[in-house]
Amino acid sequence: MIRSKFIVMIFTLISLQILCSDKTTAQTEDVPKVEVGVHFTSITKPDFSNGDTEPGFGGRFTFNLNRSIALEAVGNFFPHNCRFCGRGPVAGDNSGNITQGLFGIKAGKRFEKWGVFGKARPGIVSFSVGDSKYVDTGAGISFPFELRRQRLTNFAADLGAVIEFYPSRRLVTRFEAGDTLIHYRQRQSNFFSFDPITGTTFLVPFTTRSETRHNFQFTAGVGWRF
Repeated sequence: MIRSKFIVMIFTLISLQILCSDKTTAQTEDVPKVEVGVHFTSITKPDFSNGDTEPGFGGRFTFNLNRSIALEAVGNFFPHNCRFCGRGPVAGDNSGNITQGLFGIKAGKRFEKWGVFGKARPGIVSFSVGDSKYVDTGAGISFPFELRRQRLTNFAADLGAVIEFYPSRRLVTRFEAGDTLIHYRQRQSNFFSFDPITGTTFLVPFTTRSETRHNFQFTAGVGWRF
């Protein structure tokens, strides 16, 4: 929660700086309209998910509307296949590898050799085996159940700050820090139990409540401007 308030404060200060800045301080030459970039990224899960930090990589496409505002599309992939992560009596709901797709706005102040911005990018985060439940196979054996795992895709939002450096007109280096909010929807699941009197096993249904979790994410990369 403290992280999120800090990020919101940064974004607010940047926005106020844009509104109050003198237009005469703008650099005379236009900013290239199109940027493409590659980067390394990491996402740190909440404490109840062991606080693990997952490394990944991705790409970015930016379209500069003007010197202060840009539209951005970002795709990230975290290849580590975490088998049992998160909460729940069966398995975590952020297991497997992670894929991100985000699209939104970057707004801030650009100087001759560097710039500082706030970012707000909604999108999705998908876990390759994020949804787990036991199912009855119907087999006449002592344990007639199997664990089935499938992809879980959630809505997300990336809020934070961006610092850029411009070694040349065509090259940009970039660092980002922010809070990736992931909304986990309510789902039906189950787990198995054992009756010691009858010696049989059976499934017990339960509901996983919806919630939004905060995840710190850091990104560093390079881009080319056209």
